[in-house]
Amino acid sequence: MGIFSRFTDIVNANLNALLDKAEDPQKMVRLIIQEMEDTLVEVRSVSAKTLSEKKDLNRQLTRLENEVVEWERRAELALSKEREDLARQALLEKSKLEDTIATIHAEIQRVDDHVDRLSGEITQLQEKLADAKARQKSILMRERTVSSRLSVKKTLDSSKVDDAMYKFERYEAKIDDLESQVDAYELGKKTLTDEFRALENENKVDAELEALKAKLNDKNKKD
Repeated sequence: MGIFSRFTDIVNANLNALLDKAEDPQKMVRLIIQEMEDTLVEVRSVSAKTLSEKKDLNRQLTRLENEVVEWERRAELALSKEREDLARQALLEKSKLEDTIATIHAEIQRVDDHVDRLSGEITQLQEKLADAKARQKSILMRERTVSSRLSVKKTLDSSKVDDAMYKFERYEAKIDDLESQVDAYELGKKTLTDEFRALENENKVDAELEALKAKLNDKNKKD
């Protein structure tokens, strides 16, 4: 396949359609990028050769234009010496050179058109390449995200999580049982602080009882 036909295929290619049909989009976009990069190198190489060709044509043009000037000078010299035959031959040489110069001008124009076309193609290809590389990053990120989600889902859907939760619940139940045993052991057992608090409460109740008795006695005496 020629470079320009391949370039046209690449530029006109619909990346979305290619990726939708691909079994492995990651691999497909990698191949597309490689093809684009290879084609870009070739197009730039052709562009460099074309510019070199234009420089060579310009050198030829300068040389031929100088020769035209020289043959015109010779024709004038021949006429000044009354050698019309030589002047005629000099003008014929000049005419031939001018025909060649016209051909070279046309060739330079063709080369300029070719260079413009190559420049436009390089720009298009670079844009396509940038788009493909952006797609590659997007596909890679999507693949990583999906793989991560799939891994998490597999873990959540597996029996390992249920087993872990079951073990955790059993452990909690054991802790609850131990706490109940501690509470039962402490139930009814008085500490030293509890003993003194009970004595203090008894004294308080006794004092209130004596006060109440005294109040009732005073009331009965008054009656």
